[in-house]
Amino acid sequence: MTTGNLDGRRKRKCLVCIAAGVIIQTLIIVLFVVLIMRIRTPKVRLSSVSVESININPSSKSASFRIKVNAEVKVRNTNFGHYKFENSTATILYRGAEVGKTSLVKTRVRARSTKRFNVTMSFNSNKVSSDSNLGSDISSKNLSFSAYAKLEGKVHLFKIFKKKRSATMNCTFVVNTSSKTVNDLLCK
Repeated sequence: MTTGNLDGRRKRKCLVCIAAGVIIQTLIIVLFVVLIMRIRTPKVRLSSVSVESININPSSKSASFRIKVNAEVKVRNTNFGHYKFENSTATILYRGAEVGKTSLVKTRVRARSTKRFNVTMSFNSNKVSSDSNLGSDISSKNLSFSAYAKLEGKVHLFKIFKKKRSATMNCTFVVNTSSKTVNDLLCK
């Protein structure tokens, strides 16, 4: 064999190794971006609700309620960067009518963790229309409520990338007025 033939083979082997290295590095970068850098929307839920006080007026003509509950809100961040959200408001609805609001103060949820915080919510039937089913619901001893909140914030990855994400809470629960307990807590 001549030295020209050996030099050509060495050059081809070198080029093949360089090409393989570039392909492997590209695959690693693509996998990193697809699996690690993908930004997901955090999840916000009510994890528990307990009745602190309850006042019921079962009168058929002017049925009313005044309820105060303690709730634990859970924000779950599955991203590899922290999630900061601004001040927000949680709204309590009874049959579509707004009966109460509470503030959710801005906070930061660390990467791949869950932040839990307690809020106190007071709501009453002042804004419920008089022709509603309130009297029959009170006599059945079960009042159904829904809670809604939208957390506007940003996910921060490596202090370089910032992506806006809005986490929404949409939960329903039933307050049993005789036992003063909360049943059927369900979040979507």
